[in-house]
Amino acid sequence: MRKSNLLTVSVVALGLTLGGCASNLSGDSYSRDEARKVQTVRLGTVEMLRPVKIEGTKTPIGAGAGAVVGGIGGSAIGGGRGSAVAAVIGAVAGGLLGAATEEGLTRTQGVEITVREDDGTLRAYVQEVQENEIFRVGDRVRIMTVDGTSRVAH
Repeated sequence: MRKSNLLTVSVVALGLTLGGCASNLSGDSYSRDEARKVQTVRLGTVEMLRPVKIEGTKTPIGAGAGAVVGGIGGSAIGGGRGSAVAAVIGAVAGGLLGAATEEGLTRTQGVEITVREDDGTLRAYVQEVQENEIFRVGDRVRIMTVDGTSRVAH
């Protein structure tokens, strides 16, 4: 396989790998571990809403995939020792770029929902913004908690 084809395949693989890193932090998404577990449900009223950014994931997958792609791309430059040096530089640069790319691709828009619960407690919850579930100040909401993870829903 020619080096340009190998580089193209590597870049596509990086994109697919990073796409698999994305997780859903919305109020209507459950992990497999949370399914079928009893949840504690509290009721309350939305007091305040504030847009926030939820940082992306930072796993070794993005850096590793970037390093592979960068190393392959760097090795295509020059020949002999120059190719080896370029491969190392490409791997380091690719690793840094891959890590930054993963974090950027998995970063999401969130909302901090401050709720006055019916027992008088004021608590804030952060979750991903979903178009189908828009909150407004004054809305009555449910707060469901399972294994220390809470979510707010209508």
